[in-house]
Amino acid sequence: MRRKDSEMGGTDVGLRDIDDLPKNKVNYTALTPLWFLERAATVYPERLSIVHGSVKHTWGQTYSRCRQLASALSRRSFGIGTTVSIIAPNIPALYEAHFAVPMTGSVINPINIRLNAETVSFLLKHSSTSVVMVDQEYFTLAMDALNILAAEMDKNNNPPLVIVIGDENCDPKPLQRALKERGVLEYENFLQSGDPEFKWVPPEDEWQSIALGYTSGTTSSPKGVVLSHRGAHLSSLGGILMWGMLEGSIYLWTLPLFHCNGWCFVWALAALCGTSICLRNVSAKAIYLAIANQGVTHFCAAPTVLSTILNASSNDTILPLPRKVDVMTAGAAPQPLVLAGLSRLGFRITHTYGLSETYGPSTVCTWKPEWDDLPSDTRVRLHARQGVRYISMEVVDVVDMTTMDPVPADGKTLGEIVFRGNMIMKGYLKNPEANNEAFKNGWYHSGDLGVKHLDGYIEVKDRAKDIIISGGENISSLEVEKVVFSHPAVLETSVIAREDEKWGESPCAFVTVRENHNNNAVNEVELAEDIIKLCKKKLPAFWVPKSIVFLSSLPKTATGKVQKHVLRSRVKELGPVRRRSNL
Repeated sequence: MRRKDSEMGGTDVGLRDIDDLPKNKVNYTALTPLWFLERAATVYPERLSIVHGSVKHTWGQTYSRCRQLASALSRRSFGIGTTVSIIAPNIPALYEAHFAVPMTGSVINPINIRLNAETVSFLLKHSSTSVVMVDQEYFTLAMDALNILAAEMDKNNNPPLVIVIGDENCDPKPLQRALKERGVLEYENFLQSGDPEFKWVPPEDEWQSIALGYTSGTTSSPKGVVLSHRGAHLSSLGGILMWGMLEGSIYLWTLPLFHCNGWCFVWALAALCGTSICLRNVSAKAIYLAIANQGVTHFCAAPTVLSTILNASSNDTILPLPRKVDVMTAGAAPQPLVLAGLSRLGFRITHTYGLSETYGPSTVCTWKPEWDDLPSDTRVRLHARQGVRYISMEVVDVVDMTTMDPVPADGKTLGEIVFRGNMIMKGYLKNPEANNEAFKNGWYHSGDLGVKHLDGYIEVKDRAKDIIISGGENISSLEVEKVVFSHPAVLETSVIAREDEKWGESPCAFVTVRENHNNNAVNEVELAEDIIKLCKKKLPAFWVPKSIVFLSSLPKTATGKVQKHVLRSRVKELGPVRRRSNL
Protein backbone atom coordinates (compact mmCIF):
# COMPACT_ATOMS: atom_id res chain seq x y z
CA MET A 1 0.00 0.00 0.00
CA ARG A 2 1.41 3.41 -1.00
CA ARG A 3 1.77 6.02 1.72
CA LYS A 4 0.48 9.58 1.30
CA ASP A 5 2.76 12.56 0.81
CA SER A 6 1.86 13.85 4.29
CA GLU A 7 2.96 10.60 5.88
CA MET A 8 6.29 10.66 4.01
CA GLY A 9 6.96 14.27 4.81
CA GLY A 10 7.41 15.09 1.16
CA THR A 11 7.01 13.72 -2.35
CA ASP A 12 5.26 10.40 -2.90
CA VAL A 13 8.09 7.92 -3.51
CA GLY A 14 6.08 4.79 -4.24
CA LEU A 15 7.52 2.05 -6.38
CA ARG A 16 6.11 3.50 -9.57
CA ASP A 17 7.83 6.82 -8.89
CA ILE A 18 11.12 5.06 -8.17
CA ASP A 19 10.99 3.15 -11.44
CA ASP A 20 10.07 6.32 -13.34
CA LEU A 21 13.20 8.23 -12.33
CA PRO A 22 14.89 9.21 -15.59
CA LYS A 23 18.20 8.09 -17.03
CA ASN A 24 20.08 11.11 -18.35
CA LYS A 25 23.53 12.36 -19.28
CA VAL A 26 24.25 13.20 -15.65
CA ASN A 27 23.53 9.82 -14.09
CA TYR A 28 24.26 7.49 -17.01
CA THR A 29 27.51 7.16 -18.97
CA ALA A 30 28.33 4.23 -21.19
CA LEU A 31 30.80 1.84 -19.58
CA THR A 32 34.20 1.88 -21.27
CA PRO A 33 37.75 1.12 -20.07
CA LEU A 34 38.99 4.29 -21.78
CA TRP A 35 38.18 6.29 -18.63
CA PHE A 36 40.78 4.22 -16.72
CA LEU A 37 43.57 5.91 -18.69
CA GLU A 38 42.28 9.42 -18.09
CA ARG A 39 42.11 8.73 -14.35
CA ALA A 40 45.60 7.20 -14.19
CA ALA A 41 47.04 10.27 -15.90
CA THR A 42 45.21 12.52 -13.45
CA VAL A 43 46.13 10.67 -10.27
CA TYR A 44 49.68 9.53 -11.08
CA PRO A 45 50.95 11.58 -14.05
CA GLU A 46 54.60 10.96 -13.06
CA ARG A 47 54.32 7.25 -12.26
CA LEU A 48 55.81 4.88 -14.82
CA SER A 49 53.18 3.34 -17.06
CA ILE A 50 55.36 1.42 -19.53
CA VAL A 51 58.97 0.23 -19.57
CA HIS A 52 60.52 -1.26 -22.70
CA GLY A 53 64.30 -1.38 -22.63
CA SER A 54 65.46 2.22 -22.39
CA VAL A 55 61.98 3.52 -23.29
CA LYS A 56 60.09 4.69 -20.22
CA HIS A 57 56.75 6.47 -20.28
CA THR A 58 54.72 7.91 -17.42
CA TRP A 59 50.94 7.81 -17.23
CA GLY A 60 50.82 11.46 -18.20
CA GLN A 61 52.93 10.75 -21.28
CA THR A 62 50.96 7.64 -22.21
CA TYR A 63 47.68 9.55 -22.07
CA SER A 64 49.12 12.28 -24.29
CA ARG A 65 50.55 9.77 -26.76
CA CYS A 66 47.25 7.90 -26.97
CA ARG A 67 45.39 11.12 -27.68
CA GLN A 68 47.99 12.01 -30.31
CA LEU A 69 47.51 8.68 -32.06
CA ALA A 70 43.72 9.01 -31.86
CA SER A 71 43.95 12.53 -33.28
CA ALA A 72 46.24 11.46 -36.13
CA LEU A 73 43.82 8.68 -37.08
CA SER A 74 40.79 10.97 -36.81
CA ARG A 75 42.40 13.60 -39.05
CA ARG A 76 42.54 10.93 -41.75
CA SER A 77 38.83 10.20 -41.24
CA PHE A 78 39.34 6.88 -39.46
CA GLY A 79 36.58 6.44 -36.90
CA ILE A 80 33.36 4.51 -36.37
CA GLY A 81 33.17 1.72 -38.93
CA THR A 82 36.95 1.47 -39.22
CA THR A 83 39.09 -1.52 -38.26
CA VAL A 84 42.72 -0.88 -37.29
CA SER A 85 44.80 -4.06 -37.40
CA ILE A 86 48.10 -4.33 -35.55
CA ILE A 87 50.83 -6.90 -36.10
CA ALA A 88 53.29 -6.57 -33.23
CA PRO A 89 54.76 -8.31 -30.18
CA ASN A 90 54.40 -6.83 -26.68
CA ILE A 91 55.67 -3.29 -27.27
CA PRO A 92 54.44 0.15 -26.07
CA ALA A 93 52.78 1.02 -29.39
CA LEU A 94 50.47 -1.98 -29.14
CA TYR A 95 49.54 -0.97 -25.59
CA GLU A 96 48.86 2.61 -26.70
CA ALA A 97 46.73 1.49 -29.62
CA HIS A 98 44.35 -0.34 -27.26
CA PHE A 99 43.27 3.07 -25.97
CA ALA A 100 43.90 5.31 -28.96
CA VAL A 101 42.03 3.28 -31.56
CA PRO A 102 38.78 3.03 -29.52
CA MET A 103 39.07 6.76 -28.70
CA THR A 104 38.29 7.39 -32.39
CA GLY A 105 35.34 4.99 -32.39
CA SER A 106 37.37 2.49 -34.43
CA VAL A 107 37.84 -1.17 -33.57
CA ILE A 108 41.27 -2.56 -32.73
CA ASN A 109 42.25 -5.92 -34.26
CA PRO A 110 45.53 -7.26 -32.83
CA ILE A 111 46.86 -10.04 -35.08
CA ASN A 112 48.87 -13.08 -34.02
CA ILE A 113 52.49 -12.51 -35.10
CA ARG A 114 53.04 -16.24 -35.69
CA LEU A 115 50.53 -16.53 -38.51
CA ASN A 116 51.63 -16.90 -42.12
CA ALA A 117 51.01 -14.29 -44.82
CA GLU A 118 48.04 -16.16 -46.31
CA THR A 119 46.22 -16.25 -42.97
CA VAL A 120 47.06 -12.62 -42.16
CA SER A 121 45.72 -11.61 -45.56
CA PHE A 122 42.48 -13.47 -44.84
CA LEU A 123 42.11 -11.67 -41.49
CA LEU A 124 42.77 -8.26 -43.04
CA LYS A 125 40.16 -8.90 -45.72
CA HIS A 126 37.59 -10.47 -43.39
CA SER A 127 37.90 -7.59 -40.90
CA SER A 128 37.72 -4.91 -43.65
CA THR A 129 40.93 -3.39 -42.28
CA SER A 130 41.56 0.27 -43.14
CA VAL A 131 44.85 0.74 -41.23
CA VAL A 132 47.70 -1.72 -40.65
CA MET A 133 50.17 -0.88 -37.90
CA VAL A 134 53.12 -3.26 -37.98
CA ASP A 135 56.25 -3.73 -35.90
CA GLN A 136 59.37 -3.46 -38.05
CA GLU A 137 60.35 -7.09 -37.40
CA TYR A 138 57.10 -8.22 -39.03
CA PHE A 139 57.07 -5.72 -41.90
CA THR A 140 57.83 -8.39 -44.51
CA LEU A 141 54.98 -10.53 -43.18
CA ALA A 142 52.60 -7.57 -43.42
CA MET A 143 53.67 -6.63 -46.95
CA ASP A 144 53.40 -10.23 -48.17
CA ALA A 145 49.88 -10.35 -46.72
CA LEU A 146 48.96 -7.02 -48.29
CA ASN A 147 50.28 -8.15 -51.68
CA ILE A 148 48.02 -11.21 -51.50
CA LEU A 149 45.14 -8.95 -50.47
CA ALA A 150 45.80 -6.52 -53.32
CA ALA A 151 45.57 -9.32 -55.86
CA GLU A 152 42.10 -10.22 -54.53
CA MET A 153 40.74 -6.69 -54.06
CA ASP A 154 38.66 -4.69 -56.47
CA LYS A 155 40.79 -1.98 -58.10
CA ASN A 156 38.37 0.66 -56.83
CA ASN A 157 39.10 -0.25 -53.19
CA ASN A 158 41.79 1.72 -51.42
CA PRO A 159 44.56 -0.38 -49.85
CA PRO A 160 45.03 -0.05 -46.07
CA LEU A 161 47.22 2.73 -44.71
CA VAL A 162 50.49 1.17 -43.44
CA ILE A 163 52.29 2.48 -40.35
CA VAL A 164 55.59 0.87 -39.34
CA ILE A 165 56.64 0.82 -35.68
CA GLY A 166 60.37 1.13 -35.03
CA ASP A 167 62.08 -0.52 -32.08
CA GLU A 168 65.53 0.21 -30.70
CA ASN A 169 65.88 -3.49 -29.88
CA CYS A 170 65.79 -4.38 -33.59
CA ASP A 171 68.17 -3.78 -36.50
CA PRO A 172 67.23 -0.32 -37.89
CA LYS A 173 68.33 -1.01 -41.48
CA PRO A 174 65.21 -2.93 -42.61
CA LEU A 175 63.02 -0.15 -41.21
CA GLN A 176 65.00 2.56 -42.98
CA ARG A 177 64.85 0.61 -46.24
CA ALA A 178 61.09 0.07 -45.89
CA LEU A 179 60.45 3.76 -45.26
CA LYS A 180 62.53 4.70 -48.29
CA GLU A 181 61.39 2.08 -50.77
CA ARG A 182 57.78 1.51 -49.78
CA GLY A 183 56.84 5.05 -48.82
CA VAL A 184 55.00 3.91 -45.69
CA LEU A 185 54.54 6.01 -42.56
CA GLU A 186 56.68 5.68 -39.43
CA TYR A 187 54.85 5.43 -36.09
CA GLU A 188 56.56 8.22 -34.14
CA ASN A 189 56.27 10.61 -37.07
CA PHE A 190 52.63 9.68 -37.49
CA LEU A 191 52.08 10.43 -33.80
CA GLN A 192 53.54 13.91 -34.24
CA SER A 193 50.80 14.72 -36.75
CA GLY A 194 48.24 14.38 -33.96
CA ASP A 195 47.17 16.64 -31.10
CA PRO A 196 48.25 15.51 -27.59
CA GLU A 197 45.25 17.44 -26.21
CA PHE A 198 42.78 15.68 -28.52
CA LYS A 199 39.23 15.83 -27.12
CA TRP A 200 38.22 12.21 -27.47
CA VAL A 201 34.58 11.29 -27.04
CA PRO A 202 33.47 8.15 -25.16
CA PRO A 203 30.98 5.86 -26.90
CA GLU A 204 27.34 6.84 -26.58
CA ASP A 205 26.41 3.16 -26.47
CA GLU A 206 28.46 0.77 -24.34
CA TRP A 207 27.44 -2.04 -26.73
CA GLN A 208 29.62 -0.36 -29.34
CA SER A 209 32.46 -2.61 -30.49
CA ILE A 210 35.89 -1.98 -29.00
CA ALA A 211 37.95 -4.91 -30.25
CA LEU A 212 38.04 -7.75 -32.74
CA GLY A 213 40.14 -10.85 -32.14
CA TYR A 214 40.42 -14.05 -34.08
CA THR A 215 40.30 -17.45 -32.40
CA SER A 216 43.70 -18.92 -31.70
CA GLY A 217 43.98 -21.58 -34.37
CA THR A 218 43.52 -24.77 -32.37
CA THR A 219 41.00 -25.44 -35.11
CA SER A 220 41.64 -24.83 -38.78
CA SER A 221 39.06 -22.04 -39.22
CA PRO A 222 39.59 -18.86 -37.13
CA LYS A 223 36.50 -16.85 -36.27
CA GLY A 224 36.36 -13.13 -35.56
CA VAL A 225 35.27 -12.49 -31.96
CA VAL A 226 33.67 -9.05 -31.53
CA LEU A 227 33.91 -7.45 -28.06
CA SER A 228 32.08 -4.44 -26.61
CA HIS A 229 33.16 -1.48 -24.47
CA ARG A 230 30.84 -2.74 -21.72
CA GLY A 231 32.32 -6.22 -21.65
CA ALA A 232 35.89 -4.92 -21.74
CA HIS A 233 35.17 -2.59 -18.80
CA LEU A 234 33.62 -5.32 -16.66
CA SER A 235 36.21 -7.93 -17.58
CA SER A 236 39.08 -5.57 -16.72
CA LEU A 237 37.69 -4.90 -13.24
CA GLY A 238 36.74 -8.54 -12.77
CA GLY A 239 40.30 -9.68 -13.41
CA ILE A 240 41.64 -7.24 -10.84
CA LEU A 241 39.17 -8.37 -8.18
CA MET A 242 39.60 -12.09 -8.80
CA TRP A 243 43.40 -11.81 -8.68
CA GLY A 244 43.46 -9.50 -5.68
CA MET A 245 45.72 -7.01 -7.49
CA LEU A 246 46.69 -3.80 -5.72
CA GLU A 247 47.14 -0.30 -7.05
CA GLY A 248 50.62 0.18 -8.47
CA SER A 249 51.22 -3.49 -9.31
CA ILE A 250 54.16 -4.10 -11.65
CA TYR A 251 53.06 -6.40 -14.45
CA LEU A 252 55.30 -8.33 -16.86
CA TRP A 253 53.89 -8.84 -20.36
CA THR A 254 54.66 -12.49 -21.02
CA LEU A 255 51.12 -13.14 -22.27
CA PRO A 256 50.73 -11.86 -25.86
CA LEU A 257 48.79 -8.61 -25.98
CA PHE A 258 47.20 -9.85 -29.19
CA HIS A 259 45.55 -12.73 -27.31
CA CYS A 260 42.17 -11.63 -25.88
CA ASN A 261 43.67 -8.13 -25.50
CA GLY A 262 46.06 -9.54 -22.92
CA TRP A 263 43.09 -11.06 -21.05
CA CYS A 264 41.92 -7.42 -20.67
CA PHE A 265 44.87 -6.57 -18.41
CA VAL A 266 45.87 -4.05 -21.08
CA TRP A 267 43.03 -1.91 -19.72
CA ALA A 268 43.15 -3.20 -16.14
CA LEU A 269 46.71 -1.90 -15.67
CA ALA A 270 45.43 1.62 -16.30
CA ALA A 271 42.65 1.10 -13.75
CA LEU A 272 45.32 0.06 -11.23
CA CYS A 273 47.71 2.87 -12.22
CA GLY A 274 50.24 0.06 -12.43
CA THR A 275 53.37 -0.37 -14.54
CA SER A 276 53.70 -2.54 -17.64
CA ILE A 277 57.07 -4.17 -18.29
CA CYS A 278 57.17 -5.09 -21.97
CA LEU A 279 58.84 -8.35 -22.91
CA ARG A 280 59.40 -8.61 -26.62
CA ASN A 281 60.65 -12.19 -26.54
CA VAL A 282 59.54 -14.57 -23.79
CA SER A 283 62.12 -16.85 -22.18
CA ALA A 284 62.67 -18.22 -18.70
CA LYS A 285 65.83 -16.12 -18.33
CA ALA A 286 64.06 -12.90 -19.33
CA ILE A 287 61.25 -13.59 -16.87
CA TYR A 288 63.62 -14.25 -13.95
CA LEU A 289 65.68 -11.14 -14.81
CA ALA A 290 62.57 -8.95 -14.87
CA ILE A 291 61.48 -10.31 -11.49
CA ALA A 292 64.92 -9.69 -10.01
CA ASN A 293 65.68 -6.30 -11.57
CA GLN A 294 62.37 -4.58 -12.35
CA GLY A 295 60.23 -5.37 -9.34
CA VAL A 296 57.70 -7.55 -11.17
CA THR A 297 54.79 -8.59 -8.95
CA HIS A 298 52.43 -10.19 -11.49
CA PHE A 299 52.40 -11.89 -14.86
CA CYS A 300 50.11 -14.15 -16.87
CA ALA A 301 51.26 -17.24 -18.70
CA ALA A 302 49.95 -20.27 -20.52
CA PRO A 303 50.86 -23.64 -18.99
CA THR A 304 53.59 -24.16 -21.57
CA VAL A 305 55.37 -21.02 -20.30
CA LEU A 306 54.99 -22.24 -16.72
CA SER A 307 56.66 -25.48 -17.72
CA THR A 308 59.51 -23.51 -19.30
CA ILE A 309 60.03 -21.54 -16.08
CA LEU A 310 59.94 -24.67 -13.93
CA ASN A 311 62.37 -26.62 -16.12
CA ALA A 312 64.80 -23.76 -16.77
CA SER A 313 68.49 -24.48 -16.32
CA SER A 314 70.35 -23.07 -13.32
CA ASN A 315 72.04 -20.55 -15.65
CA ASP A 316 68.64 -19.08 -16.56
CA THR A 317 67.11 -18.90 -13.08
CA ILE A 318 67.55 -16.41 -10.25
CA LEU A 319 66.48 -18.13 -7.06
CA PRO A 320 65.26 -17.66 -4.44
CA LEU A 321 62.75 -15.14 -5.69
CA PRO A 322 63.10 -11.69 -4.09
CA ARG A 323 59.36 -11.63 -3.38
CA LYS A 324 56.24 -13.70 -3.82
CA VAL A 325 55.26 -13.40 -7.49
CA ASP A 326 51.64 -13.85 -8.55
CA VAL A 327 51.06 -15.79 -11.75
CA MET A 328 47.72 -16.23 -13.49
CA THR A 329 47.48 -19.19 -15.83
CA ALA A 330 44.80 -20.22 -18.31
CA GLY A 331 44.54 -21.29 -21.93
CA ALA A 332 44.87 -25.03 -21.27
CA ALA A 333 44.54 -27.23 -18.24
CA PRO A 334 47.87 -26.99 -16.33
CA GLN A 335 49.46 -30.19 -15.13
CA PRO A 336 49.16 -30.57 -11.33
CA LEU A 337 52.91 -31.33 -11.07
CA VAL A 338 53.71 -27.98 -12.70
CA LEU A 339 51.43 -26.12 -10.27
CA ALA A 340 53.08 -27.84 -7.32
CA GLY A 341 56.61 -27.25 -8.59
CA LEU A 342 56.15 -23.53 -9.19
CA SER A 343 54.51 -23.08 -5.80
CA ARG A 344 57.62 -24.55 -4.18
CA LEU A 345 59.77 -22.00 -6.02
CA GLY A 346 57.78 -19.09 -4.59
CA PHE A 347 55.27 -18.40 -7.36
CA ARG A 348 51.66 -18.01 -6.23
CA ILE A 349 49.52 -19.53 -8.96
CA THR A 350 45.99 -18.40 -9.71
CA HIS A 351 44.31 -20.89 -12.03
CA THR A 352 41.64 -19.47 -14.33
CA TYR A 353 39.67 -20.63 -17.34
CA GLY A 354 37.98 -18.89 -20.22
CA LEU A 355 37.87 -18.38 -23.95
CA SER A 356 38.35 -15.62 -26.49
CA GLU A 357 34.56 -15.43 -26.57
CA THR A 358 34.47 -14.60 -22.82
CA TYR A 359 37.12 -11.84 -22.95
CA GLY A 360 39.69 -14.34 -21.66
CA PRO A 361 39.48 -15.82 -18.14
CA SER A 362 35.97 -15.94 -16.73
CA THR A 363 36.24 -18.57 -14.00
CA VAL A 364 38.83 -18.85 -11.25
CA CYS A 365 39.86 -21.61 -8.88
CA THR A 366 39.37 -19.46 -5.80
CA TRP A 367 41.69 -20.78 -3.08
CA LYS A 368 40.09 -21.49 0.26
CA PRO A 369 42.11 -21.11 3.50
CA GLU A 370 40.88 -24.47 4.79
CA TRP A 371 42.72 -26.15 1.90
CA ASP A 372 46.08 -25.09 3.37
CA ASP A 373 46.07 -27.96 5.86
CA LEU A 374 45.17 -30.69 3.38
CA PRO A 375 47.73 -33.22 2.08
CA SER A 376 49.81 -31.83 -0.79
CA ASP A 377 48.38 -34.17 -3.44
CA THR A 378 44.84 -33.14 -2.43
CA ARG A 379 45.74 -29.44 -2.59
CA VAL A 380 47.21 -29.84 -6.05
CA ARG A 381 44.17 -31.75 -7.28
CA LEU A 382 41.82 -29.04 -6.01
CA HIS A 383 44.02 -26.30 -7.47
CA ALA A 384 43.95 -27.86 -10.93
CA ARG A 385 40.17 -27.38 -11.24
CA GLN A 386 38.78 -24.50 -13.28
CA GLY A 387 36.74 -23.22 -10.33
CA VAL A 388 33.85 -20.78 -10.05
CA ARG A 389 32.62 -17.83 -12.10
CA TYR A 390 34.24 -14.40 -12.06
CA ILE A 391 32.28 -11.82 -10.07
CA SER A 392 31.70 -10.03 -13.41
CA MET A 393 30.29 -13.16 -15.09
CA GLU A 394 26.66 -13.79 -14.17
CA VAL A 395 26.14 -17.52 -14.81
CA VAL A 396 28.39 -20.51 -15.47
CA ASP A 397 27.07 -24.06 -15.40
CA VAL A 398 27.64 -27.59 -16.67
CA VAL A 399 24.64 -28.95 -18.54
CA ASP A 400 23.49 -32.12 -20.22
CA MET A 401 24.06 -31.57 -23.94
CA THR A 402 20.71 -33.13 -24.89
CA THR A 403 18.30 -31.79 -22.26
CA MET A 404 20.24 -28.64 -21.27
CA ASP A 405 19.49 -29.49 -17.62
CA PRO A 406 22.30 -28.88 -15.08
CA VAL A 407 24.29 -32.03 -14.38
CA PRO A 408 24.40 -33.25 -10.77
CA ALA A 409 27.26 -31.87 -8.65
CA ASP A 410 28.87 -35.29 -8.24
CA GLY A 411 32.24 -34.68 -9.90
CA LYS A 412 31.49 -37.50 -12.36
CA THR A 413 28.62 -36.68 -14.69
CA LEU A 414 29.96 -35.15 -17.88
CA GLY A 415 28.30 -32.15 -19.50
CA GLU A 416 29.09 -29.03 -21.53
CA ILE A 417 30.32 -25.88 -19.82
CA VAL A 418 28.00 -22.97 -20.70
CA PHE A 419 27.96 -19.25 -19.90
CA ARG A 420 25.52 -16.38 -19.70
CA GLY A 421 26.36 -12.77 -18.83
CA ASN A 422 28.03 -9.50 -19.71
CA MET A 423 31.42 -11.08 -20.35
CA ILE A 424 30.14 -12.89 -23.43
CA MET A 425 31.19 -11.63 -26.85
CA LYS A 426 28.77 -9.71 -29.08
CA GLY A 427 29.17 -12.48 -31.64
CA TYR A 428 31.32 -13.73 -34.49
CA LEU A 429 31.94 -11.28 -37.33
CA LYS A 430 30.10 -12.14 -40.57
CA ASN A 431 29.32 -15.65 -39.37
CA PRO A 432 25.59 -16.11 -38.59
CA GLU A 433 25.81 -19.91 -38.67
CA ALA A 434 28.52 -19.94 -36.00
CA ASN A 435 26.53 -17.43 -33.92
CA ASN A 436 23.40 -19.59 -34.06
CA GLU A 437 25.41 -22.57 -32.91
CA ALA A 438 27.27 -20.69 -30.17
CA PHE A 439 24.15 -19.05 -28.68
CA LYS A 440 21.55 -21.79 -29.08
CA ASN A 441 19.14 -22.57 -26.23
CA GLY A 442 19.90 -19.29 -24.45
CA TRP A 443 23.52 -20.07 -23.53
CA TYR A 444 26.98 -19.46 -24.88
CA HIS A 445 28.32 -22.94 -25.58
CA SER A 446 32.02 -23.32 -24.80
CA GLY A 447 32.47 -26.67 -26.50
CA ASP A 448 34.33 -27.83 -23.39
CA LEU A 449 33.20 -30.88 -21.47
CA GLY A 450 33.44 -30.88 -17.71
CA VAL A 451 31.99 -31.93 -14.38
CA LYS A 452 30.61 -30.01 -11.42
CA HIS A 453 31.85 -30.90 -7.96
CA LEU A 454 29.88 -30.88 -4.74
CA ASP A 455 31.38 -27.50 -3.76
CA GLY A 456 30.19 -25.96 -7.03
CA TYR A 457 33.65 -25.83 -8.63
CA ILE A 458 33.77 -26.96 -12.24
CA GLU A 459 36.53 -29.03 -13.81
CA VAL A 460 37.25 -29.30 -17.53
CA LYS A 461 37.63 -32.85 -18.72
CA ASP A 462 38.02 -32.36 -22.46
CA ARG A 463 37.01 -30.44 -25.54
CA ALA A 464 33.85 -31.93 -27.01
CA LYS A 465 35.71 -32.63 -30.23
CA ASP A 466 38.67 -34.17 -28.35
CA ILE A 467 36.79 -36.78 -26.38
CA ILE A 468 37.97 -40.28 -27.34
CA ILE A 469 35.28 -42.92 -27.82
CA SER A 470 36.78 -46.38 -27.51
CA GLY A 471 34.49 -49.39 -27.73
CA GLY A 472 31.55 -47.08 -27.03
CA GLU A 473 33.11 -45.70 -23.83
CA ASN A 474 34.24 -42.08 -23.36
CA ILE A 475 37.89 -41.40 -22.54
CA SER A 476 39.07 -37.99 -21.32
CA SER A 477 42.24 -37.06 -23.18
CA LEU A 478 43.13 -34.62 -20.38
CA GLU A 479 43.04 -37.35 -17.74
CA VAL A 480 45.29 -39.58 -19.83
CA GLU A 481 47.65 -36.63 -20.39
CA LYS A 482 47.97 -36.12 -16.63
CA VAL A 483 49.22 -39.67 -16.15
CA VAL A 484 51.57 -39.63 -19.16
CA PHE A 485 52.98 -36.31 -17.97
CA SER A 486 53.73 -37.76 -14.54
CA HIS A 487 56.44 -39.94 -16.07
CA PRO A 488 59.82 -38.34 -15.16
CA ALA A 489 61.06 -38.45 -18.76
CA VAL A 490 58.08 -36.60 -20.24
CA LEU A 491 58.40 -32.86 -20.84
CA GLU A 492 55.12 -32.37 -22.71
CA THR A 493 52.33 -34.55 -23.99
CA SER A 494 49.09 -34.35 -25.93
CA VAL A 495 46.67 -37.24 -26.31
CA ILE A 496 44.22 -37.57 -29.19
CA ALA A 497 42.06 -40.24 -30.77
CA ARG A 498 43.59 -42.60 -33.32
CA GLU A 499 41.58 -44.97 -35.47
CA ASP A 500 41.66 -48.47 -34.00
CA GLU A 501 40.65 -51.60 -35.91
CA LYS A 502 39.28 -53.29 -32.78
CA TRP A 503 37.91 -50.45 -30.65
CA GLY A 504 37.02 -47.81 -33.23
CA GLU A 505 39.29 -45.30 -31.49
CA SER A 506 42.07 -45.56 -28.95
CA PRO A 507 44.32 -42.99 -27.24
CA CYS A 508 47.49 -41.95 -29.03
CA ALA A 509 49.99 -39.99 -26.92
CA PHE A 510 52.35 -37.52 -28.57
CA VAL A 511 55.33 -37.00 -26.28
CA THR A 512 58.37 -34.75 -26.03
CA VAL A 513 61.22 -35.92 -23.79
CA ARG A 514 63.22 -33.94 -21.23
CA GLU A 515 66.80 -33.20 -22.21
CA ASN A 516 69.44 -35.64 -20.93
CA HIS A 517 66.91 -37.89 -19.24
CA ASN A 518 69.00 -40.74 -17.84
CA ASN A 519 71.76 -39.53 -20.18
CA ASN A 520 69.64 -40.77 -23.10
CA ALA A 521 70.37 -44.34 -22.05
CA VAL A 522 66.74 -45.36 -22.62
CA ASN A 523 65.68 -45.60 -26.26
CA GLU A 524 62.25 -44.61 -27.52
CA VAL A 525 60.88 -48.16 -27.66
CA GLU A 526 61.85 -48.81 -24.05
CA LEU A 527 60.53 -45.44 -22.94
CA ALA A 528 57.20 -46.03 -24.72
CA GLU A 529 56.86 -49.37 -22.97
CA ASP A 530 57.62 -47.72 -19.63
CA ILE A 531 55.03 -44.98 -20.19
CA ILE A 532 52.39 -47.56 -21.09
CA LYS A 533 53.34 -49.58 -18.00
CA LEU A 534 52.79 -46.50 -15.84
CA CYS A 535 49.41 -45.84 -17.49
CA LYS A 536 48.30 -49.42 -16.83
CA LYS A 537 48.92 -48.87 -13.13
CA LYS A 538 46.93 -45.64 -12.91
CA LEU A 539 44.22 -45.84 -15.58
CA PRO A 540 41.41 -48.16 -16.63
CA ALA A 541 42.70 -50.63 -19.18
CA PHE A 542 40.80 -49.16 -22.11
CA TRP A 543 42.17 -45.67 -21.29
CA VAL A 544 45.79 -46.76 -21.72
CA PRO A 545 47.39 -45.34 -24.91
CA LYS A 546 47.74 -47.94 -27.62
CA SER A 547 50.36 -45.86 -29.38
CA ILE A 548 53.12 -43.45 -28.35
CA VAL A 549 54.63 -41.00 -30.85
CA PHE A 550 57.78 -39.03 -29.94
CA LEU A 551 58.26 -35.50 -31.30
CA SER A 552 60.98 -32.91 -30.81
CA SER A 553 58.22 -30.38 -29.98
CA LEU A 554 54.44 -30.15 -30.00
CA PRO A 555 52.78 -27.79 -32.50
CA LYS A 556 51.36 -24.83 -30.60
CA THR A 557 49.58 -21.55 -31.11
CA ALA A 558 51.23 -18.30 -30.02
CA THR A 559 49.41 -18.59 -26.70
CA GLY A 560 50.76 -22.04 -25.92
CA LYS A 561 47.74 -24.15 -26.85
CA VAL A 562 48.58 -27.41 -28.56
CA GLN A 563 47.24 -27.47 -32.12
CA LYS A 564 45.45 -30.78 -31.98
CA HIS A 565 44.20 -30.45 -35.54
CA VAL A 566 47.84 -30.70 -36.65
CA LEU A 567 48.31 -33.84 -34.57
CA ARG A 568 45.10 -35.30 -36.02
CA SER A 569 46.58 -34.91 -39.48
CA ARG A 570 49.68 -36.71 -38.28
CA VAL A 571 47.55 -39.53 -36.85
CA LYS A 572 45.73 -39.97 -40.16
CA GLU A 573 49.12 -40.46 -41.83
CA LEU A 574 49.95 -43.17 -39.29
CA GLY A 575 46.80 -45.09 -40.14
CA PRO A 576 44.74 -47.24 -37.75
CA VAL A 577 46.11 -49.19 -34.79
CA ARG A 578 46.22 -52.81 -35.94
CA ARG A 579 44.60 -55.39 -33.72
CA ARG A 580 47.86 -57.07 -32.72
CA SER A 581 50.02 -53.95 -32.80
CA ASN A 582 51.58 -52.75 -29.56
CA LEU A 583 52.77 -49.39 -30.89
